[in-house]
Amino acid sequence: MISREPTIERPAIARSLLLEPFGLTEATLAKAMAAIATHRIDDADLYFQYTRSEGWSLEEGIVKSGSFGIDQGVGVRAVAGEKTAFAYSDDISEAALLDAAATVRTIAAAGQSRRVKVDAPPKIAASRILYAPMDPIATLDSTQKVALLERVEKLARAKDPRIVQVMAGLAGEYDVVLVARADGTLAADVRPLVRLSVTVIAEQTINGEVRREVGSSGGGGRFGFGYFHDGVIEGYVDRAVKAALTNLESRPAKAGEMSVVLGPGWPGVLLHEAVGHGLEGDFNRKGSSAFSGRIGQRVAAKGVTVLDDGTLPDRRGSLNVDDEGHASQRNVLIEDGILKGYIQDAMNARLMKVKPTGNGRRESYAAVPMPRMTNTYMLGGDKAPEEIIAGLKRGLYATNFGGGQVDITSGKFVFSASEAYWVENGKIQYPVKGATIIGNGPDALTRVSAIGNDMALDSGVGVCGKDGQSVPVGVGQPTLRIDRLTVGGTA
Repeated sequence: MISREPTIERPAIARSLLLEPFGLTEATLAKAMAAIATHRIDDADLYFQYTRSEGWSLEEGIVKSGSFGIDQGVGVRAVAGEKTAFAYSDDISEAALLDAAATVRTIAAAGQSRRVKVDAPPKIAASRILYAPMDPIATLDSTQKVALLERVEKLARAKDPRIVQVMAGLAGEYDVVLVARADGTLAADVRPLVRLSVTVIAEQTINGEVRREVGSSGGGGRFGFGYFHDGVIEGYVDRAVKAALTNLESRPAKAGEMSVVLGPGWPGVLLHEAVGHGLEGDFNRKGSSAFSGRIGQRVAAKGVTVLDDGTLPDRRGSLNVDDEGHASQRNVLIEDGILKGYIQDAMNARLMKVKPTGNGRRESYAAVPMPRMTNTYMLGGDKAPEEIIAGLKRGLYATNFGGGQVDITSGKFVFSASEAYWVENGKIQYPVKGATIIGNGPDALTRVSAIGNDMALDSGVGVCGKDGQSVPVGVGQPTLRIDRLTVGGTA
């Protein structure tokens, strides 16, 4: 079989799913753009999307549910100054498209916008080749997917007799998008996405008292289900079982101000929430972020370098092109403690007189794009992780996190540690439960006192929420010590 080069194949797939079945052509798209541009605007785009998704879940030894869905539609947007008009339809037809175009052209704002030229010849946008344009759902049949989940349960129960319940989920998504911009640019992407999740409950009885604890793990990315071979599955199961059994032995967490060591990988979610959101362009344009107006200033300790990188192959947060048709980028946000820039979508970039950074993202065709993170992580330093822990006289070592929240304006954050340990005189003493980490993002960055040489990305489970929209993301960091954080506990 002869395959096409992906940057040719992706637009061909998009046309075959989103234009041709509905009798649409590029001339139809130009007609809709011309209708929008009869009034003065700064920008406009059409966003077509076809999504097929599938999910399976196992509980109590049986596959209890399976779901399958198809969603498709088009979003039409016009932007003038800071104002956005948006309409969407799940009816992909010329009539619906032109009706949506007529609706959004009312955005006209005299004296605040310009007339966009829309009769430029179509051109294919530059893009990346970060993952194969494949349908991941078709990479295993139904019998194989059920067998995979059953294998997860069998492995988990065999690890320890205290494992009394296993829940596993398998999800896949085949997402095809086509973006037509007012300047004639056409961009397309075919985005596979899979995820396997494992949750176990461990139980033991001591002195007549029954104690139950939960452990979770999982991962995925932009590839097929074949990624989940036995070695990968066993790794997920090991981590979930270890977390549950560790928590069975946990004691109440101590409270107070102390140094905290964060483990590598998923604990980067604290960086994502406490710092990453504050570096998104919309918050900074409006002056509502704690980082507003601070480009070129020191915002973190020396050695702290933070990136948002949508160009990592096969990663959950990566994109060949963003949802406005711009190629994804590797953006250095903080370099050696100095703030270098923000992440931008097209509208905020134009208003701030900078270039888009490939971070215009939307949940679906029914939502407007905004600046969002992709894979956000801190680069590694020169310290061995063991050395960092050994240097902790008295404090918390957190290796996994549950939920958290941040106030963008103040930078204040609160995070709950789902797996953590108490450390005294450089030695791990015992696991703790109920620890919450409280601090201020910009302030915490200045208190980083040690950076490990073990930078790791998360396993591929992140979902980020903003203004009611959820998108897949990645996080990462090395082992990290932050001094003088407030830890809330139950002891």
